[in-house]
Amino acid sequence: MLEVLGLDMRTEAIYRLMLTNHRWGVAELAEQVGLPEAELRKALDHLAELKLLTHSTVPGEMVPLDPKVGLQTLLQRQRFELQRQQEEFERCQAAITCVLDEYADLYAGRQQHAEHLLGVEAVQERIKDLAREATSECLTFNPGGAQSALSLEASKPLDHDVMSRGVMMRTVYLDSVRNDSVTAEYARWLTESGGQVRTVPALPLRMLLIDRRVALVPVDPGNSRKGAVQLSGIGAVAGLVALFEQVWAGAAPLGASPERDEQGLSRQEQELLRLLAEGLTDAAASVKLGLSLRTVRRMMADLMERLDARSRFAAGLRSAERGWL
Repeated sequence: MLEVLGLDMRTEAIYRLMLTNHRWGVAELAEQVGLPEAELRKALDHLAELKLLTHSTVPGEMVPLDPKVGLQTLLQRQRFELQRQQEEFERCQAAITCVLDEYADLYAGRQQHAEHLLGVEAVQERIKDLAREATSECLTFNPGGAQSALSLEASKPLDHDVMSRGVMMRTVYLDSVRNDSVTAEYARWLTESGGQVRTVPALPLRMLLIDRRVALVPVDPGNSRKGAVQLSGIGAVAGLVALFEQVWAGAAPLGASPERDEQGLSRQEQELLRLLAEGLTDAAASVKLGLSLRTVRRMMADLMERLDARSRFAAGLRSAERGWL
């Protein structure tokens, strides 16, 4: 009953015996409770530690303290201990609250740095929101070749709204859009409306950068319909901006015809040779270049003829010998 005060049942029983039998010594008590004397002495030592025993007038002998004093003192001591534990608990609670607040802020920050958007509809809605918030610049990589007339017409009102607020739009398409009248016409409209459009043979991924503070990139670069990741971490966005600027610097303005190199190769032909040298199939290269598989095979056949090569392997060797790669 008094375990909460530090008295187990056996020690409590010994204490009760001592209260009613003041004159019993160790031997009598041990016999009464059925304990070896050594075990009994341990129990007596524990009672002394709890201040429930006091020295008697007989030297070396301990007698129980008046329970009104001893038990009340023990109860008071337990009350102080509980109070101390409560105060310690409150200090720990305050410390934990501070830690939780700190890590909640950090966790929220991480969430802002990388947010997943699942599905095309979610991505389209986020693009609209970001475009409406843009204040200075929108930078875009648009791989995939020709765009559908429906999607291009649908994007015009939003693009016009952005540019009408003085926001600069710079867009990079694939060279292949020059051969698609619908996409080329949209690119010309964008340029005439104040945007800038350039083209390159291939792009690393689809990407949208808003005010150099937030970026949208696909969850799966091979399938942009799976969704996108919105990035707002300073380092990640700065790296993507640097990538954009590097590609932009080497891109050809839409109004100018892409130049050929000293070997007479177009940029698409150079890129096709590079992609095939990396081990890509004709089909994979066609996706990268935004061209049909038939067009890629026709380009490759023309290159093999110019190299006087009868196989892809021979074409690779001769391309390297001529410095085409």
